[in-house]
Amino acid sequence: MIKKCIGVDIGGTTIKSGIFDVEGNLLKSWQIPTRKEDDGKYIIDDIAESIQTKLAVLGIPLEDVIGVGMGVPGPVLPDGFVEVCVNVGWKNIYAERELSKRLGGIPTKSNNDANVAALGEMWQGGGKGYSDLVMITLGTGVGCGIVIDQKIIGGRHGLAGEIGHIHVRNEEKEYCNCGGRGCLEQVASATGIVREAGRILKATDLPSKLRGKEEFSAKDVLDLAKLGDEACIRTMGIVGDYLGLTLFNMTLTIDPEVFVIGGGVSKAGSYLLDLIEKYYTGYCVISKNRPKLCLAKLGNDAGIYGAARLICG
Repeated sequence: MIKKCIGVDIGGTTIKSGIFDVEGNLLKSWQIPTRKEDDGKYIIDDIAESIQTKLAVLGIPLEDVIGVGMGVPGPVLPDGFVEVCVNVGWKNIYAERELSKRLGGIPTKSNNDANVAALGEMWQGGGKGYSDLVMITLGTGVGCGIVIDQKIIGGRHGLAGEIGHIHVRNEEKEYCNCGGRGCLEQVASATGIVREAGRILKATDLPSKLRGKEEFSAKDVLDLAKLGDEACIRTMGIVGDYLGLTLFNMTLTIDPEVFVIGGGVSKAGSYLLDLIEKYYTGYCVISKNRPKLCLAKLGNDAGIYGAARLICG
């Protein structure tokens, strides 16, 4: 019997899971709601029950599973301790230890979800073939995962890669969700793009099809920028500039083989990649030998791939 591994990606709304063979082929995926009530105390039980149910339906004995990996939306210390995980309500929990108990003691491993997604992209996605990569996720926030020599670099305190909260703008007056001001996330996330476009519309007379709209999305801004909308082009120029600067600074500190750009905003495709490349190249004049840029390929499945790779690697 071919051995299996399971990857679990814990999100604030849903928990996605997948059964893989050890070569990285996804055999079956499913998802369940994330029950966040009572500080998320039902989550581990729900994950264990869903795994046991799915294995039974598929006729896979638990003995054929070499382990379960988890992507957690918060910092995870090297011993698996999660001090706080705001999106699911966890506080002071050894999540992997608890899950192992409920699954008969099989091996479990966990890491921050952004790091796990980066590992997934290295294993079977846009970063396949590389050993050193940094994945940038541009979604509601800005996340980052660092993989060096095919191993996640999370830092001593689980904070490595929290680039969404790197300070990039001194003149920022509003506060970020982290409590700081001038964070990259305030500019380059999906919500940041919308906010930046609103500021441009108020501060300039640049023509735009966004004028008069009560609400619009980051996708609207990107789509209109592609069509030549002046206010949206100005907005994305600012976004690209800060992202290019951040990648340059990461090049001088980490110097991976490749930067993989993912998250919902990355659906803008080559337009976004070319924009970031333009500013990144402008900053990175110290050497022509520098990390490449590419787009992620696994989409929302990156987390379960990477979680499984924690076990199968």
